[in-house]
Amino acid sequence: MRERQLAVALRQDTPIPLAVEFICDPGDVLAIFGPSGSGKTTILRSIAGLYCPHEASVRSGALTWTDTATHTLTPPHRRRVGFVFQEYALFPHLTALGNVLTALGHRPRAERRARAEALLDMVQLAHLTTRRPHELSGGQRQRIALARALAREPDVLLMDEPFAALDRVGRRALQNVLDQLRRAFDVPVILVTHDLDDVVRLATHVLLLEHGRTVAAGPIAALMSRPDLMFLRASTGLGSVFEAVVASTRSERGLLELAFDGGSVLATALPGVAAGVPVRVRIPAREVILATSAPEGLSLHNVLRGTVSAVHVEPDLDAVMIQVTVGHVPLLAEVTRDAVSRLGIVVGAPIHALIKSVSIDVLPSAR
Repeated sequence: MRERQLAVALRQDTPIPLAVEFICDPGDVLAIFGPSGSGKTTILRSIAGLYCPHEASVRSGALTWTDTATHTLTPPHRRRVGFVFQEYALFPHLTALGNVLTALGHRPRAERRARAEALLDMVQLAHLTTRRPHELSGGQRQRIALARALAREPDVLLMDEPFAALDRVGRRALQNVLDQLRRAFDVPVILVTHDLDDVVRLATHVLLLEHGRTVAAGPIAALMSRPDLMFLRASTGLGSVFEAVVASTRSERGLLELAFDGGSVLATALPGVAAGVPVRVRIPAREVILATSAPEGLSLHNVLRGTVSAVHVEPDLDAVMIQVTVGHVPLLAEVTRDAVSRLGIVVGAPIHALIKSVSIDVLPSAR
């Protein structure tokens, strides 16, 4: 195993069904995505040593934390795990600085204050070190919780619905901070969430979970562009996710040109985004129109020529999911059965994907 690589395999039938197996490398963010009650938090607790399934293996680099086959069970306090909870779990009587100091007992006393202050600076709270939790916003409290988790110098960072209690502004601010920190600390990050926005913004890999069992898993671009994941369609709506680079800014037209491995698209401009910046792009499947020939005289900017690479028909639904490969990037389009029949859409057929600029979501890249 690679140093700090996290390898997990969990299985049991009762009381909470589990059948999952995954690896998360340093610097990667594995988003465990699924509905409430699907076993997401149980997986985190199993990694942290707070719960042990009937059959379990948890390894961090060369260390075996759990192995039921050999009766190995390292206690939680001996696992280098940083854990960020939904409810913050801060000490209410301590200041922001004091809360972070509680996690620095492994460092020489003379170093602790400076390290705590440095961590609070990393989460952009250096000016609030003397505030107590009740004097801070939800987003600020969660950033203190994140600084405290990182103070343990963990080999893995676990985050259980860390954005759930935050408003949109607080959520986005914490997402940005977390993205910067996971690059700086280079440890595996396991993010439990039921919100697709968290997945699209932060994840490098995704594990879809339902009733404790893996529905699908893989790199985000490959997984989100699969046409057969009706599980996602029902919960959030399917849509392609891929990496791109800002090729140019066209501020006079309110547009960005985004180059990807297959061509380029025009999206609505974002403040402060410059040419050369890597971004992540999401295009909802319902926002893609298919045509057998390139149309003219339309208000939309993006007409991408590709090839039909998959057609998924769900027996109980009128909608059909079409995967169109443009260059090396798979896009999804959701169309009716009638459209498939009228256009003669079959695997291997040439096709044009039409996408409105306002339908393209542009986010900072997670790479």
